[in-house]
Amino acid sequence: MTIKTRSVEYDFEGKTFEAILAADDGQSGERPGVLVCHAWAGRSDFDVEKAKKLAELGYAGFALDLYGKGVLGTSTEENQALMTPFVEDRSMLQSRLLKIADILRAQPEVDSGKIAAIGFCFGGLCALDIARTGADLAGVVSFHGLLNAPGNTAGKKIKAKVLALHGWDDPMAPPKDVEALGKELTEAGADWQLHAYGGTMHAFTNPEANDPDFGTVYNAAADARSWIAMKTFLAEIFG
Repeated sequence: MTIKTRSVEYDFEGKTFEAILAADDGQSGERPGVLVCHAWAGRSDFDVEKAKKLAELGYAGFALDLYGKGVLGTSTEENQALMTPFVEDRSMLQSRLLKIADILRAQPEVDSGKIAAIGFCFGGLCALDIARTGADLAGVVSFHGLLNAPGNTAGKKIKAKVLALHGWDDPMAPPKDVEALGKELTEAGADWQLHAYGGTMHAFTNPEANDPDFGTVYNAAADARSWIAMKTFLAEIFG
């Protein structure tokens, strides 16, 4: 197995963006493609590593870029400033995500009929929002994602299967938000699952997260369990 990565550049409204596609170079033919939606700081090495791990599982991992080539926040303030326009304008976010999904479909390594999305923190919200549009994806996975409904997708049917992997003690998505998500997904006719991990806060998959006062703490057990849950889910939806 030889995992190779390559840059995929694309343009929106006169601005250049750079995603990283990872695939097993020894695997012939098309394979399912999985979008990797980044957290609030932008597309980082963390996301590229997740794309590589997806490639090891036989998929084409696509670490997308929502902010622009080379744009990466380095502080809480910068990260918030980068994310806020998308959180405040979910239609813009959804439109951009759907365009990026089409870019993934067009890659030669990818089976255009088998597309999924995963995401972490803000990226978890992104993965959920792709599903909320009613897009024709096989499934989406949110890791410790923000769960609040966008407000512009009520009445739409969700075609993608949904898996939400959640820290029960996540202050950024408290139990009332989890209950609201379940109600929303049920009303949208979604095939959905929720795995909640006790004693677990936000950003539990990120080994660098260590700020209990902010609510972001790495949890090795939840990290491992959630990845296993994702692998099972992807095997199901692409089977």
